[in-house]
Amino acid sequence: MISLLIAVIVLAVIGEIVVHRAMPILKGRVIETLSTRFNSRVEMDGFSVSVLKGLEVSGDGLRIYPQDEVVAAGAKDALISLGHFSFHASLSGLFVKPMHVGTVHVAGMAIHIPPREMRQQAPKGQRHLGKIKILVDEIVFDDSKLIIGTIKPDKEPKEFEMSRIVMRNVGPDAPWRYDATLVNAIPKGDIHATGTFGPWNNESPGDSTVTGRYTFDHADLNTIKGIGGMLSSVGEFGGQLNRIVVDGTTETPNFSLDTANHPVPLHTKFHAIVDGTSGDTYLQPVEARLGRSEFTCSGAVVNVKGKGHIIDLDVNVPAGRIQDFLQLAVKTTPVVMTGRLQMKTKLHIRPGPESVAKKIGLKGGFVLEQIHFSNPEIEDKVDMLSLRAQGDPKAAKPGAEDVPSEMVGEFVMDAGRLSFSKLNYSLPGADVMLAGEYTLDGERFEFAGKVRTKAKVSQMVASRWKSILLKPVDPFFKKDGAGAVIPVKVSGTKSAPKFGLDLHH
Repeated sequence: MISLLIAVIVLAVIGEIVVHRAMPILKGRVIETLSTRFNSRVEMDGFSVSVLKGLEVSGDGLRIYPQDEVVAAGAKDALISLGHFSFHASLSGLFVKPMHVGTVHVAGMAIHIPPREMRQQAPKGQRHLGKIKILVDEIVFDDSKLIIGTIKPDKEPKEFEMSRIVMRNVGPDAPWRYDATLVNAIPKGDIHATGTFGPWNNESPGDSTVTGRYTFDHADLNTIKGIGGMLSSVGEFGGQLNRIVVDGTTETPNFSLDTANHPVPLHTKFHAIVDGTSGDTYLQPVEARLGRSEFTCSGAVVNVKGKGHIIDLDVNVPAGRIQDFLQLAVKTTPVVMTGRLQMKTKLHIRPGPESVAKKIGLKGGFVLEQIHFSNPEIEDKVDMLSLRAQGDPKAAKPGAEDVPSEMVGEFVMDAGRLSFSKLNYSLPGADVMLAGEYTLDGERFEFAGKVRTKAKVSQMVASRWKSILLKPVDPFFKKDGAGAVIPVKVSGTKSAPKFGLDLHH
């Protein structure tokens, strides 16, 4: 019993000696390895070692600072800070250089990449005098974030939340393989990415190389005011942190705007350049399909300090369906019309807390062919107008055969209203030239213009006596080679549109 007690005391003394000597050795190895690897000053608040199960090492408040010249240029935050780290190694590691470590666990890491203008102050080619004394197979990061700074007054630092990252093959001169889950705030969802990162560029961390593939599932677009739907996306990316090339696709089977709340399937395929230092994205281009309408767009999504993003895109619809766009944007059910759409427009969405529908602006032109109005009363009026304009008023009755028609327009959309500076509607026997406004909620039409007809006024009435009585007024309406030019107006609401003469003109 006494011999056992003596053995325990001896082992305890030996353990204390080992811990006492191992602590400064291991702390020095950690600091020298990091100082050499990042060519930077390293500080640590707490460090502890246990030998109960080999070497159990942990530390708190570890900070790796930018190079002195970068700090002098204005970089205030540590380049990398760790809340807590821990790893396990065998006791024999104390006598082997470099020491081999299987897995390092890190919690609360923050990477602050200084603005490019500050990073450029770092001296080129200078290396920290030291050696890599610890080699690591794998690092597991929990609850980390990446902050990319900027000195531009209209920009804010770009911050990425990373819930979990696993990095493997963490060598000094080769890319690190990673498996990461990032938290995306808007639209809310998790992004899972795998790929390689590095080698880490000591002189300019923002120029460090990154590659990978990602999946973005169950992204709730309802977190963007005015938009609805669940988005999923897959793709691949590569480049440097300040210039990442991304190619991918998105699927949103129930995309909607709050102006209508009618879900429409939206698919996109995109090629984009992302500046990770600012969050600015340049789309070059996006190929999209809304419902059964295909279109392309290109442009930029630019971050504005304290406000959000400005979106400026050039949109081209070579052969779409007007009903797909009306279903997305307009509350009227069924949609006012169907037809084949060609359109080129500039889209602008300003930053701000308002709904997207209130921030969105459009300016462009379109051609609409094979038009059919979903409201039978409106379609009948159009068909009867065509027959009268051709001089066949007796056939102008409800239920007449639909006539082919075409519309050409120039428009501006802002604050939930469509304003047309030009709206020319052509059908057999007549050309309707209008200008006016239409609200996206379908509650107000207000158009005025002229109708040029092939027939004279007296030829557009079925009654023989009325025709005779109208013959004297034919010369007053006959102009520029047309049988008649008649001022008209269209007003009212979606449920009660009114068509008539514009007697003031």
